[in-house]
Amino acid sequence: MHNTVTCVFVHGWAMNSAVWEECIKKLPGWINVVVVDLPGHGSMSKVEPVVLEDYVQALIPLVHRPVLWVGWSLGGLAVLRLAELFPQRVAAAILVATNPCFTTKADWSSAVDASVFDQFARDLNENQEKTIRRFLALQVKGLPDDLKVVRQLQKSLQSRGHASIQALNSGLDMLLDVDLRPSLKTIECPLHWYLGAKDSLVPASLAQILSAQYAQENIVLQPDAAHAPFVSHEPDFVEYLIDTAEQLRKQQEINK
Repeated sequence: MHNTVTCVFVHGWAMNSAVWEECIKKLPGWINVVVVDLPGHGSMSKVEPVVLEDYVQALIPLVHRPVLWVGWSLGGLAVLRLAELFPQRVAAAILVATNPCFTTKADWSSAVDASVFDQFARDLNENQEKTIRRFLALQVKGLPDDLKVVRQLQKSLQSRGHASIQALNSGLDMLLDVDLRPSLKTIECPLHWYLGAKDSLVPASLAQILSAQYAQENIVLQPDAAHAPFVSHEPDFVEYLIDTAEQLRKQQEINK
């Protein structure tokens, strides 16, 4: 099989495309990699996003046919929305540490309390550096090698520059307000959920709910991972990504 599979990587809140570098180094040549800095982040820090659709608009021009998307956290929300609105661009999606609704509601306990994001928003406007550091610490809480993971995330951040304060604030608003649970019922492409059982931002109970209430079939709950499983458990994640891409490649062969 000589055909390639294109894979687009979408980072999360406050981060940028450099977070994927270590994973990408391990991918075989037949995976064609596209990375993106979301509006307001990294190389796109001068662009001001306001709502989730601004992210989606930035993703649309990257490809013109169905490909594999990998979205982490807030980036996963953008990928989900893309799959809903522009299904012709999404063959499949891997949603890493993503929740269709990040904040708790009366009928939704598998999330975090809105006060978590409110507090970040308040802190952010007082001290951006410190808030980002706290956010990184929260992402690795409960990991034995948490410092190693934080260092890698920090290195990625520094290599492409910090997100704008405006983008950070609007990103927090999205995490607070966006609820894509209804979209899960309409999206037709395969969704793959890659979650960490120790994630303090996306509770492990989400895995069970996605399966029971939303008929999601492809769910990995990495027992020892937190919010950045592609960093802390990179070999497992890379293997999963390659397997998922391989399935698509076989599908493409059949459809030829």
